[in-house]
This record gives sequence, structure tokens and C-alpha cells, in this order.
Amino acid sequence: MLNRIPPTRFLRLLAASEIAIGTALLAPIVPNALAGVALTGFSGSLVTMYARTPALRKPGSIWPSQAGVAVSKDIWMLGIGLGLVADAFTADSHG
Repeated sequence: MLNRIPPTRFLRLLAASEIAIGTALLAPIVPNALAGVALTGFSGSLVTMYARTPALRKPGSIWPSQAGVAVSKDIWMLGIGLGLVADAFTADSHG
């Protein structure tokens, strides 16, 4: 799917998405569950791209190559997004 998008357009979309999600995480009017879903979707797509792009990993391994280090570190965002969603669901059921 990404083969059809020129690299400069992809970078602009990526940057705009990062800014929008960062704003949602900081804005007090956006519920944590919604911001968590957005962060989970965004970081999940980056982690999927990492997993599907062989040049980002060492051959036969899940460990990143030099080119994949920047993308592989996005796994922490996935954990934060999942944590926000899980917290919202557990807070609603207990509070």
C-alpha cells in the first residue's frame, strides 16, 4: 500500500499524524481512551511496518538493523496506547 505514496508525502503525513496524536494526548478535552486508541493505531501501524520490512531487521531476527533502530523504538508508544485504553476501561468499571 505504501508503494503508491511518494516518500515526501509519506513523511508529511507521518509528521502530521504525530503532531495530531501528540496534541490529542495533551489536550484535556480529549478522553484518555480516545487518545489511547489513536496512539495504539498509529504506533501499531509503525510496528507492523517494522515487522514487514526486512531491511529494518537483522536477517532471521526480530532485532533491528542500523536502519531499523528508529522505527523499532516505537514499540514503547504501542505500550502506552494500550495502557491508556486499558486504564480507561478499568477506571470506568471501578469508578
